[in-house]
Amino acid sequence: MALRRYATHKKAKKIINDIYDNNNHCLIIHYSCESFYEIVDGKTPRITSIAVRFLHTAQTKSFSIHKVAELKRVPFNEISERYDELEKEMLKEFFEFVKLHKDYKWIHWNMRDINFGFEAINYRASILGARPIEINDENKFDLARILIDKYGKNYASHPRLPSILEVNGISSLHWLNGENEATCFNNKDFVKLHQSTLAKVDVFENILKLSAEENLRTKSTWKDIYGFSIQGIYEMIKENWLFSVILFIIATITAFYIQKLFN
Repeated sequence: MALRRYATHKKAKKIINDIYDNNNHCLIIHYSCESFYEIVDGKTPRITSIAVRFLHTAQTKSFSIHKVAELKRVPFNEISERYDELEKEMLKEFFEFVKLHKDYKWIHWNMRDINFGFEAINYRASILGARPIEINDENKFDLARILIDKYGKNYASHPRLPSILEVNGISSLHWLNGENEATCFNNKDFVKLHQSTLAKVDVFENILKLSAEENLRTKSTWKDIYGFSIQGIYEMIKENWLFSVILFIIATITAFYIQKLFN
């Protein structure tokens, strides 16, 4: 079990390093939608905005209801009654982008199922009559799960995202939690939702960068990260310079006294 923990940590660390070191074809994605907790008729949540950031350049491409409405000269007070039409146009634009970048690595946070995820976006497009473009599962990387694999499940308090932002002092300006996003949707505050979506791809990039540089502060113990095994302890010493220095000093002192004893 301890060896498995170390192997899981090592694999997750490699994934993060590979993404960060080869970032030319990496994208960070997030989206905002109607609260799926408040839907009682079984319909999929309506999508309000999608943000995609190029990891290499930090340039962000965004797709949103209010931008489509502005381009089509739809008055703000008519957005709700024409929502399906505007959402369909927004998703068509998004999938045109996907078509050109489907072979990229797509980094996301918990976008895993029909409630919230790539499948939910695809299904929503199909319902509205837009043609979804599939992204292969091997090109999707869930940063939320990768961090658990790297640092252990205790790396941050629940809910983990706001907790890890606070611990690392990452600015969360315009960032909204799920409850506040639902309130904004109900209040038709689509601009705030869009700003929150943009803010989240920004903080995900910050988290990824700190983790790749081994500067992400967590609540994990060394046992949470490496597991209690000879290999895990060795890797912990190897990855932490302070432990390496201490071990070197101990080894040097031990060698000195052994030599002195036999002389």
